[in-house]
Amino acid sequence: MRIIISPAKKMKIDIDSLDYNQLPQFIDDTEVLLSYFKRLSYEKLKSIWKCSDKIATLNYERIHKMDLYSNLTPALLSFEGLQYKYMGPGVFTTKEFEYIEMHLRILSGFYGILRPFDGVVPYRLEMQAKLGDDDINSLYKFWNKKLADQLISESQCIINLASKEYSKCISKYVDKKIQFITCVFGELIGKKIVEKGTLAKMARGEMVRFMAEKQIENVEVIKSFNRLDYNFVEHLSDENTYIFLKNEK
Repeated sequence: MRIIISPAKKMKIDIDSLDYNQLPQFIDDTEVLLSYFKRLSYEKLKSIWKCSDKIATLNYERIHKMDLYSNLTPALLSFEGLQYKYMGPGVFTTKEFEYIEMHLRILSGFYGILRPFDGVVPYRLEMQAKLGDDDINSLYKFWNKKLADQLISESQCIINLASKEYSKCISKYVDKKIQFITCVFGELIGKKIVEKGTLAKMARGEMVRFMAEKQIENVEVIKSFNRLDYNFVEHLSDENTYIFLKNEK
């Protein structure tokens, strides 16, 4: 079983809490991207990042000082945001860390796929970013089926807790032989299931924590998730989509 999640825009450096174990698997591809970004102007990078001058200046400086091999933070501890806050890796037990190290994979526009203890540096790059180059125009084309192939080589069962922006770089290449289950955390509004971004991020992080605490290896056990007032709804779910609806108060 492999669990896929999205990264977060906000990142931090933490070289003191835990050591990283290894470099990312696709570091050579990351080198290609970094080399490309270093050739771009500030204005071009800002348009790719779609951000304020303050954030663009910070990341422009990062790009030109970036060393992919030193002062590395374990990926799991590097990303900040609601999903990672509710996952709570800072309070994982040794057993939970071992489970996460084996099962969790973070999808990344810059690094491709990250294992929890891969060493990373802060970067800004969303998977859906338009790069505007003939050779590297779309990150989906850049990574192609490489990420899916890697994931499928590790496991025939994938639990999708990533946003559509990230999960489609995997789902596009998954055939029927692979068990690919997407967890949806929503509310029933009228007759429509609506996922709200903030609440979904919280629930995805909580689901990762739940799976680590329970050491889940059987997908059926995922259905017992009942945190943050969510419960599995059998009649709305199918073998590829697990629907969790928030209880009305």
